[in-house]
Amino acid sequence: MKNILVALSLFVGMFVHADEGMWFLMFLDRLNQRDMEKMGLQLTSEEIYSINNSSLKDAIVQFNGGCTAELVSSEGLVLTNHHCGYSAIAELSTPENDYLTNGFWAGNKQEEMKPNSLFVRFFVRMDDVSDRILGVLNDEMTEKERSEAIKAETAKIEEENSDGGKYVVSVRSFFQGNEYYYFVYQDYKDVRLVGTPPASVGKFGGDTDNWEWPRHTGDFSMFRVYADADGNPAEYSTDNVPLKPKHHLPVNIQGIDKDDFAMILGYPGRTNRWLPAGGIDQNVKFAYPAWVEASKQAMDVMKKYMDKDDGARLNYASKYAGVANYWKNRQGMIDALTKFQTAASKAKNESKFNKWASKKKNSSYSNVIKDINDYYALTNDKARHDNYLRMVFRGSKFATISRSLGRVLSKYSDDPSTIDIADNAIDDFIATTDLNLEMDMLNEMLSLYTKKADYTLPEFLDEYSMGLNISLDLYIESILELSIFTSEKRLNAFLSVPSKELLESDPLMVLSNELIAHYFSTDTKIEEAEQKFERAYRLLVDGMRKSGLSPVIYPDANSTLRLTYGKVSPLPYDKSNDAKENYYTTLKGTVKKFVKDDPEFDLPQGLIDLYESKDFGPYADKAGYMPVNFLTNNDITGGNSGSPVLNGKGELIGLAFDGNIEAMAGDVIFDNKLQKTINVDIRYVLFLIDKYAGAKHIVEEMTVIK
Repeated sequence: MKNILVALSLFVGMFVHADEGMWFLMFLDRLNQRDMEKMGLQLTSEEIYSINNSSLKDAIVQFNGGCTAELVSSEGLVLTNHHCGYSAIAELSTPENDYLTNGFWAGNKQEEMKPNSLFVRFFVRMDDVSDRILGVLNDEMTEKERSEAIKAETAKIEEENSDGGKYVVSVRSFFQGNEYYYFVYQDYKDVRLVGTPPASVGKFGGDTDNWEWPRHTGDFSMFRVYADADGNPAEYSTDNVPLKPKHHLPVNIQGIDKDDFAMILGYPGRTNRWLPAGGIDQNVKFAYPAWVEASKQAMDVMKKYMDKDDGARLNYASKYAGVANYWKNRQGMIDALTKFQTAASKAKNESKFNKWASKKKNSSYSNVIKDINDYYALTNDKARHDNYLRMVFRGSKFATISRSLGRVLSKYSDDPSTIDIADNAIDDFIATTDLNLEMDMLNEMLSLYTKKADYTLPEFLDEYSMGLNISLDLYIESILELSIFTSEKRLNAFLSVPSKELLESDPLMVLSNELIAHYFSTDTKIEEAEQKFERAYRLLVDGMRKSGLSPVIYPDANSTLRLTYGKVSPLPYDKSNDAKENYYTTLKGTVKKFVKDDPEFDLPQGLIDLYESKDFGPYADKAGYMPVNFLTNNDITGGNSGSPVLNGKGELIGLAFDGNIEAMAGDVIFDNKLQKTINVDIRYVLFLIDKYAGAKHIVEEMTVIK
């Protein structure tokens, strides 16, 4: 705690803007309370984060490990983004009951549906263990010895705070290993789908509008958390009851205005605000271009099959959306970081750091920048290679078969008592896998990787990369023809007569194992440079904080609960937005974008009818229009999807779901003028539930402030 408090007390006034920073809840009283009150906060820090009493943090959950959600009723009702619930909705959908396309609303709790695997994580408390962990380290340790010592002490802390397994405890590193905090969580695994708008509403605008403003997307879905009779986590059971949360968010439909206070709590995934210049250059010139090219190829393969078959469309909808999102994100990062010359700006600051480090009293920092730059120079080509190969894994199920179904079958070969697990795994694999798509995907992704990686390849691929008149297509075709994983009949035959030898020699298992082994392989030079780099990066962050040279004074996001605050904030005038001011959009603009039967801009006729009749109920703005989305200047990133946007009283006014492409470099450097958060107006959410879906009973379950 000592380092962050000292640093913040010195530099808050100098550097921090109200909209920049992802803050720990335990420090709000000392660091942010006064600033937030000036902007419109009416809560105490204890009402936001309390260990002993109910507070806002008790209504915020991490959703399925990757998004954020919030409790909005005393009956465990959870609200998150449509794209966060996408995979669960797709899983529950069939061509006959296509909830992803057509939407779904449970008429009562008995109609709510349980996906196979879905959980929410409640945050219980956190604390600083920096002194304890740093106390078992010393400067004579190698990085490997340091890591082992941290791992051992971490295990002790997690065991001490788990209450015999009741809680999940995670010790996390901050400021590149200069501080450590532990977080205590409680997981609930019985989470059921309550409702979702059709994809034409929840994903309106598709890839075209993704990361763009103005936006007109009803990006929300609803679930319910169930517990045992005592309110404890429990596996799915018909005897379970809706969770009675310690706190749920009131929903305010009074509307918003420009400059209103806006606060977001959530689980931002990852930022790299401390990333050195060399790391930015590596991403822009080597890693991200490979990611973008390979992602586009994977998308093309999926789309070819998804357009022809409803089963493939539902099975691959979530995967396609995820790849498409990162495809556009990475290209946007390349463009933004290049445009704003972020690496050059960082390099100038690092030159100042070198000057500071040249002073005798700071001599321990003298080689920091050199060691960092040496590492990036050595690994630039590998970064390009790794991103092509990583997309082979992301695109193709077959490429990772040895770590998925193959691992289950291997265990079954050793232990026949696991036959039910193996049987279910095969059934799930067959039900969710388009074998023709996967065979095509493996061929396309390996071909691209072999041609473009421009680095050391796995031995079995070398001959194809050198053009020795051997067809890679024929080689992959022969593997696919012989493998048990490309035939439902062969998989079921293996289940009847398991053979470890057959499995280990299966050509797809061999290929998968070799690809994964190659990905994690390294050489002595890189290992030595990496050891120096880890130490240098830690010292860089430490030195930047001590010298006051870094404008960043908060820790990078790492999927731990954070708070960010700012205001409802417009972008410059845009004639494509029908709204009077460019901080909100309306249903008029949504209908204006409507293109019948277009996969991205189609709309349900019922929604168009409501617009034309102006039947907005109590959810219309006082000016008469139906609000859809709005902008704030909060500092968020991936993982904040589904996060609640709260007013000064802690009441829900919207859901964060996206950022704007003009500030795509935001994970590396925050732009106070351009960076915005795009949110669904809570009035649009309730309008869709009540007036469009006719699920008024869901709205009546909430605490609505009119």
